[in-house]
Amino acid sequence: MKISGDDHVCLDCRHLDPNELINHFPTIYAKCLSIGINITRDMIPVVPGAHYTCGGIKVDEYARSSILNLFATGECASTGLHGANRLASNSLLESAVFSHRAALDSVEKAKHIPIHEDVPDWNAEGMILNEEMVLITQSLKEVQSIMTSYVGIVRSNLRLTRAMDRLEIIYRETEDLYNKSILSVELCELRNVINVGYIIIKSALARKESRGLHYSIDYPHPKDIKEEHSGTDGLSDF
Repeated sequence: MKISGDDHVCLDCRHLDPNELINHFPTIYAKCLSIGINITRDMIPVVPGAHYTCGGIKVDEYARSSILNLFATGECASTGLHGANRLASNSLLESAVFSHRAALDSVEKAKHIPIHEDVPDWNAEGMILNEEMVLITQSLKEVQSIMTSYVGIVRSNLRLTRAMDRLEIIYRETEDLYNKSILSVELCELRNVINVGYIIIKSALARKESRGLHYSIDYPHPKDIKEEHSGTDGLSDF
């Protein structure tokens, strides 16, 4: 897809027994049928999904991050429990162990955290009600497209730099809208998405190696590293 520029590839299930296919994947069958695709007769357009924050937040043995009172567990956390292999059901053990520890620790900490009751109401004086939701929805689509096209599974410095340049424009437009508009959930979510995208791109540009889920064509694995770690069980790969 990166080489050809296509926005999807096709998964062909037409050679499979229709009844078995429907019985094994009833939800997928129903969803595709709802958008006009019969997977027993038609090919299914698919795209890869990227786990952008997979294993990115460093935590201690109680799932505590470097930010006070912020815990992280599951796929977003970097516990070291599974090395760099942070996919799918690996996160179940993370959740069973670290989420439990985080819950116990946070309940205890919450007993000693002062709650501020005197927070003033939000002052929206001088702001306008933004009735053009297309300004928000279109920017969100652009950010999603930028991250998918340039910051996906396989990356390069050229793509990452282009993503940062495009995101900078959307950031400035959104901040201008934010400073003029009455707050809405959608606008706040857009700002958060832009901030997360910025952090991911900046971190990716700073990384000068391919490791775990991060693969850059500018920094592939050296041959000797591949040979050194071949045949290991995954826990000690990294």
